[in-house]
Amino acid sequence: MFDLTHFNLQHFIISIVVLVCSIALHEFGHAFSADYLGDPTPRRQGRVTLWPDKHFDPIGFSMMVLSSIAGFGIGWGKPVMYDPRYFKNPIRDEMITKACGPLMNLILALAFGIPLRFAMQHGYWAETSLWYLFFFQFVIINLALMFFNLIPVGPLDGCKILTAFMPRNMANQYDRFMDQYGIILLMILIITGGSGYIIMPAVIQSLGLILGQHYLLG
Repeated sequence: MFDLTHFNLQHFIISIVVLVCSIALHEFGHAFSADYLGDPTPRRQGRVTLWPDKHFDPIGFSMMVLSSIAGFGIGWGKPVMYDPRYFKNPIRDEMITKACGPLMNLILALAFGIPLRFAMQHGYWAETSLWYLFFFQFVIINLALMFFNLIPVGPLDGCKILTAFMPRNMANQYDRFMDQYGIILLMILIITGGSGYIIMPAVIQSLGLILGQHYLLG
């Protein structure tokens, strides 16, 4: 059961809006890069767009809602389909396609973090203001999405990014292992909270770099 004692409708709505926009931009990054590198699949499927409805996944959205009620927001969009056979350099270009999703999250974190830092330094927004909360959520959620997706466990983006730098025999073995057990390992990381232990140090350090030492919590 969810503990609704500390439920805040305003925070919930902001969290959902930020997650939907951020995940849509993440998937757009995959679609745009695959299309740019020569694969027509994402464009045929209408995925080279910023409109969130084209990247909507009902189960992923339901998870966003339930997890946001519980106090933390996670979820996913509809995966972008691509065909590496269209790429001139399949290994390199697939790695670029995968990396462009987290890259979009980094761009969003900086796009909202730099103005937030400026506004806080000059006393324009209090930490209790709606603008502060909105911008801060964009920063921290996108940092969390970026680092989570960089975990080298299939089907996350970090898996293909890592194997692009491996010798081919080792990469093929790693891919086969992740095809069989990746989703199980990922569920274990999420259920046990292990994913948080992996990404939170990086999120906090990045938050400090973007917003200032005030946000270095440990």
